[in-house]
Amino acid sequence: MCSLYVDVGYLLGATATRVTGTSLRNGVSVDYKPLIDALVQQAERMSELSVLRVHWYDAAKDGVPNPQQERIGELPKVKLRLGRFGVDGQQKGVDLRIGLDLVTHARNGAADVFILVSGDDDLTEAVEEAQAHGVQILLLAVPSAENKPYGISQHLIRAADGLEILSPEIVDQTVRKVEKLPPTPQLVAALAGQGRVTPRDFAAFGHPSVARPSSSALVYSAATGCEPQIAKEYEDPEELDEQIDLVVTNVLTTLRQSATAETLTELNSGRPSIPRDIDKALLTDLSNRRGGCDLSEQARHRLRKQFWKKYDETRDGV
Repeated sequence: MCSLYVDVGYLLGATATRVTGTSLRNGVSVDYKPLIDALVQQAERMSELSVLRVHWYDAAKDGVPNPQQERIGELPKVKLRLGRFGVDGQQKGVDLRIGLDLVTHARNGAADVFILVSGDDDLTEAVEEAQAHGVQILLLAVPSAENKPYGISQHLIRAADGLEILSPEIVDQTVRKVEKLPPTPQLVAALAGQGRVTPRDFAAFGHPSVARPSSSALVYSAATGCEPQIAKEYEDPEELDEQIDLVVTNVLTTLRQSATAETLTELNSGRPSIPRDIDKALLTDLSNRRGGCDLSEQARHRLRKQFWKKYDETRDGV
């Protein structure tokens, strides 16, 4: 038997990047059942064994599944494994659950071959420990727009017993870009944040060519809303500014296509903090553009500041 371990944050972030250019999960709609069926079929081809179970790792508020996660957990052979969101909006406990399951299942002889859908460097040690118990571990990567493995740690590749790419056709068939939503009154009101807003105001959010100088100022720690202290002598490389601008533009473009009234209400009411899914997409996309490196606090501050600056420019047309 083989067993499938799916890091949903990686799977959806990577497929969203292929489809929209940014890892913002809300920018795509997913047909989960055919996608999971395709994962199972490819895992069985890779291992030449039947799949025992699909372990589906995601995060949820307070660890409580939302309706979509509940439906996924009810699919045949799917075991829902949930972490939670921390105060900073980052997933907590997901990597730990994957790592513990890999080692425990290997020790117990649950399957002969493990197929891991993830690119996280933090899983390298768990992969090596599981292999020490006699199992083979293969990586199944999401294809990038160039049909290359997306976001896979080199350490993880070296530790695993093999690497394949998920069929690009399957991704393109099951993951689609969210089409632009009509300007409902609720969406318009949420966009305004307060007071009245005209259809022209709403159109400005959807058309970045309509802009005005922003009066925005400071701040942006997603966790605290406080401005980080930045050493005056610190200078970012010129390419960082270009990468930040491109990442912010891509995320806002996707947000315009997919934003619901609830999303925009949360965005406006929580300012200057950024909702966790949007903030995670910003950080992930910038890190990927910089070769997967960790982002400095200064880079994070500049990224979040540019997000609000560009958001105001594209929202408040005159």
